[in-house]
Amino acid sequence: MKRKALFFAAAGLFIWLTYAVTGYAEPAFSTAIQQSASESGVAGSWLSILPPLVAIGIALVFRQVLFALFLGIWCGAFLAGDLSIPGAFTSFFTALSGYIVPATADASHMSIIIFTLLIGGMVGIITDNGGTRGIIRKITKFVRTKVHGQLVTALMGFVVFFDDYANTMVVGNTMRPLTDRLRISRAKLAYLVDATAAPVATIALVSTWIGAMVGFIADAEEKMPNFNESAYAVFISSLPYNFYAFFTICFVLVIAGSGRDFASMLKARITLYKAKHNPALDTYNLWKDKIADDEKKKVTSHWSNAAVPILTLIFGTVGGLFLTGEGSSVQSVIETADSYKALLWGSLISIAVAVAMTLGKKLLAVDEMLEGMMEGMHTMFDGLLILVMAWALSAITIELGTADYLMSVFGETLNPYWLPALVLLLSALTSFATGSSWGTMGILMPLVVPLAWEIGTSSGLADAMTHEIIYASVSAVLGGSVWGDHCSPISDTTILSSIATQCDHVEHVNTQLPYAMIVGTISIIAMAGVLVAGISWWIIYPAGIAIIAAIIYKFGKVPDPEEYAPEGEEAAVTVLD
Repeated sequence: MKRKALFFAAAGLFIWLTYAVTGYAEPAFSTAIQQSASESGVAGSWLSILPPLVAIGIALVFRQVLFALFLGIWCGAFLAGDLSIPGAFTSFFTALSGYIVPATADASHMSIIIFTLLIGGMVGIITDNGGTRGIIRKITKFVRTKVHGQLVTALMGFVVFFDDYANTMVVGNTMRPLTDRLRISRAKLAYLVDATAAPVATIALVSTWIGAMVGFIADAEEKMPNFNESAYAVFISSLPYNFYAFFTICFVLVIAGSGRDFASMLKARITLYKAKHNPALDTYNLWKDKIADDEKKKVTSHWSNAAVPILTLIFGTVGGLFLTGEGSSVQSVIETADSYKALLWGSLISIAVAVAMTLGKKLLAVDEMLEGMMEGMHTMFDGLLILVMAWALSAITIELGTADYLMSVFGETLNPYWLPALVLLLSALTSFATGSSWGTMGILMPLVVPLAWEIGTSSGLADAMTHEIIYASVSAVLGGSVWGDHCSPISDTTILSSIATQCDHVEHVNTQLPYAMIVGTISIIAMAGVLVAGISWWIIYPAGIAIIAAIIYKFGKVPDPEEYAPEGEEAAVTVLD
């Protein structure tokens, strides 16, 4: 009943807004909106934040992401088009033809779709040919507990460091069968995968993220007279201020190593324990006897039948980066490389290797191999629909100038020493609303970095201090973009993490949000502490890690499965049999 009431309230708000825009609401309110539309349009006004707010709110309340995304796109199409009663109906069709279809027509977006499908196909093949189970059997010699499983999952995030998409898909799909057997919740797996994807890629000296980041910095430097430091040097100097990335990695390692959980993640864990005795709660079939039966029916082949295609994906993608890039140094090659083409090449080669090994070793018949490949691709379908809708909504936020509005709201409060901390918050809000970390960086970097340079020089600060503010602002944009990306249900990497781990998307967002908010808050305090209070980041980092550990051990719990077993029944296992 509450959800229905909220639905009708949201529908009523949308209808009332439509009437307000077209002149049927209170005169003062209607006149204000009409003036905004006639003078500067909806773009850059407060109305520009409505589409992402509609999508995010409905997704979190009703747990229907596709429905929520479409309503957000429809709302945006209406605001970007004819602000009238007929426009509210015509925008229904424009949402599809003007935004959703073009989202799939974009070459880079289609590259991600095909890459995701190829990865899914490869995973489907190595699962059915027994290679994945071979890896699990090999790893289980060393991984016997939930803590070991979580630590291995987290550490695997450092192996695929060069791209967050590849990191998410490889680690999520590879570790899922093992964490299922260890009775680690899908929500925890999705968090471990998501939290070690973008943060690792942002601090790696060579990655597709850094190539894009250096490009954004270079564009910003064109607006900064008398600033001659190279873009890559600025990035290197900004690394100590990327508090969110480093603190997130620390948070993941501590919470994985401690075996503790709290907030909504703890609830998901307890629900998993209860599901052993309540089939209605076993939404992922983790306690079903069918899993054991399937394991008996399916063969377990040598671990190399899965490891070789996965390594081919990694090295094939890296090779593609070097083939498409130019320059004499590794970083210059990465900066100029076509990451989408490299990902496509790596995934195509990996699925080809998987097919060749499967048929060459006669592990599966041709029809069985193709069936496994199609099943793997099919698991990606629902998530890809969400991804396309998220892209369409992101395009609308750009058209409506959501980032420009947020910048205008916070612009008057900016000052030299508080600038990086405020930029960190602003980047997070923008990334959360748009669902795009790269889009946030591309929009804010050309605004923030020249602003930091201008404020520093006009305020009479020493050159060294001005440079520190610039470095901190660069990391604030990067860290804030990842923070908002982690919290946003319409983020592509968040969606891909749900796809790779086959976790309910809304559950992933709800369970990851408290952890991300804690790290983000600590990062803002750390940024202010360094620049406002003048505390060295050599002190800030140990203090931040100590606070993270204190929070986890204070509020985190290791629930006893016996507490959730009915009296007289066997308790849930806590180690791998």
